[in-house]
Amino acid sequence: MARPAKPTAGVIGLGIIGSRVVNTLRAGGYQVWLWNRSPRPEPNFLSSPLEVAESAKHIQIFVSDGAALLSVINAMAPALTPAHVIMNHATVSPSETRQAAEIVGQAHAKFLDAPFTGSRDSAERGELTYYIGGDPGVLAEVRPLLTCSSKSILEIGDIGQASVVKVATNLLSAAMVEAMAEAQALLSHNGVELRKFAEALQTNASHSALADMKIPCMLSGDFEPRFSLKHMFKDVQIALNLAAEGKVDLPVAAAFAGAAAPAAASAAALAASTAASPAVNPLSDAVSFTF
Repeated sequence: MARPAKPTAGVIGLGIIGSRVVNTLRAGGYQVWLWNRSPRPEPNFLSSPLEVAESAKHIQIFVSDGAALLSVINAMAPALTPAHVIMNHATVSPSETRQAAEIVGQAHAKFLDAPFTGSRDSAERGELTYYIGGDPGVLAEVRPLLTCSSKSILEIGDIGQASVVKVATNLLSAAMVEAMAEAQALLSHNGVELRKFAEALQTNASHSALADMKIPCMLSGDFEPRFSLKHMFKDVQIALNLAAEGKVDLPVAAAFAGAAAPAAASAAALAASTAASPAVNPLSDAVSFTF
């Protein structure tokens, strides 16, 4: 008797999160077809998003921004069919999300607005949380696939609304980690042992899971990238643009953007110099806010 074929999946974007999601899918028994802008020595690595769409019907996208998302969606479009479900996990604006969904819909394929929360380590453990905007019936079709890399799946509402939730939660994270760093600078300047700050937070109303995750890294000097500053800066810019459209004032978001802009510019310059001359500095885009 022939063995049943493994379920197939496609993953586009093999960065900090996407590469780890691939591992959880493989552990879950999926045959995974891959594409990344920079080629990787991975099994089933294909030459284009179009080939991924030709090889898998359920495709997860982990690219960096809205322009990259739309580029990938347009590249896949000729191969899309009613059997396809395209899941966008990139943090992009609601308008870009809806634009991607429209292109997919024109090919009679299905689309989910599916940003996630969770860091590098959460992805490695298969413990992301997905925020879902879109048809519950479509979600039911791909829930087994999403479960491989997640601990929970939260249905938000329509396509575009999950993107707003993701931007809002990232705005909180940006402001909180900025405040933690500023608090520790104040303590250090006044000679207070930083470990005492961590202890004090345990019984303080501002104690949070985010503090438990980030402060030990700060205290130990562990600034290995878990989420890049340039991406958090991009996400806060999305929040500010949405606020401008709705005439909503976001002074904390604006303050974070002002504080982060010089470092984000330095990271971009470093990445550009590394791309031009790889021997210059191996850090590349590793400038991180320890997210």
